[in-house]
Amino acid sequence: MLTPDQNASQSGEPPETPERKLDARPSGTLTPARAPKRDRRRPAPPPVIDFPPVHNGIDYLRSVVRHLNPETGGSPRDIKYAVLHLQAAAEVLLKTRLSHVHWSLVFRDPGKATSTAHADADFDSCGTDETVKRLRNIADIAISAEEAAALKELAKDRNKLQHYGLTSTAEAVEARAATVLDFLVRFIDEHLESELAKSGALHQEMEVVRRGLKDIQSFVTERMNRLRGNELKDAENRTLRCPDCRQPAMLAEAGRSRCCFCGKAWPAYDLADLLRTDEQPEQLDECPGCHGPTLTDNAVFADGRDTLFCTSCVSRFTLDTLGNCAGCGCYCSTSDTAPEGQALCIFCAEDIRRQEQEEQERSWM
Repeated sequence: MLTPDQNASQSGEPPETPERKLDARPSGTLTPARAPKRDRRRPAPPPVIDFPPVHNGIDYLRSVVRHLNPETGGSPRDIKYAVLHLQAAAEVLLKTRLSHVHWSLVFRDPGKATSTAHADADFDSCGTDETVKRLRNIADIAISAEEAAALKELAKDRNKLQHYGLTSTAEAVEARAATVLDFLVRFIDEHLESELAKSGALHQEMEVVRRGLKDIQSFVTERMNRLRGNELKDAENRTLRCPDCRQPAMLAEAGRSRCCFCGKAWPAYDLADLLRTDEQPEQLDECPGCHGPTLTDNAVFADGRDTLFCTSCVSRFTLDTLGNCAGCGCYCSTSDTAPEGQALCIFCAEDIRRQEQEEQERSWM
């Protein structure tokens, strides 16, 4: 009979090494140990990737809110993936709605669309800007100018990240993302409701997105409330909407204006170019005050007053206080008039004065 010491594993011997292990029964006889039971469960089938368009878009949105939520993300890497996934969500959801009108409309050139290419997903699709235009003009879906601008800026951010790299403040990216997220949630509710009705799981996923959106919006609201009580306090008449983060938090300052929300700053000429309405720009109008060519007509101020705005001297003008110079046609104050009662800018007035003086001097000769 083997003693316990003789039956113990020797130093360096793994427990599985002996082919037979002996255990002691109560009667003292020795019998081979029972072999472990084999797992007779059948192996699971390999996973199948199945993301229909709306499900795919909502899944991207879930990723976005996870990356942007301060409790589950918020790092520069999180924000990078939030931008990429938000743009992917916008593309798939907008094009899904466009395809409900007709599948050929998602082709870059609908005239070359074929059912085979569409079935195989083997074609070049239209870009985000063109998708928005077709949804507006063909599907008669209302997309505001601000929403379209936010989608356009998001596409630019995505292209920079994907191909060139992006340098921006986290606050600006998060604020723009909140605008697009809010739009897409409403877009799904209003224009893809039939897709949600088919699946209770999609409804649950959308609830996750809505809760995440509220957390992100609460960050924006909290930050704006703090700014209104500090840097922006009693400054509504010189606080305008930032072209970058789209928040009403940019303080107009002579020569260089800065956004208190995202920290972005612009020189006067760059800001004037961003705030113009004409897409094929000529030189901007001359400011009646400082006479710099930086008078814009598309600045939105916190006080709600509709005025012309000079980004160089940060002066604001209403049309009822301005006239057109009889000499050059530029804006000038109605108080600057020639003896004949015509409005003149200081340059034309100076030219007329100099010409009159030269004529007087010639008459004395």
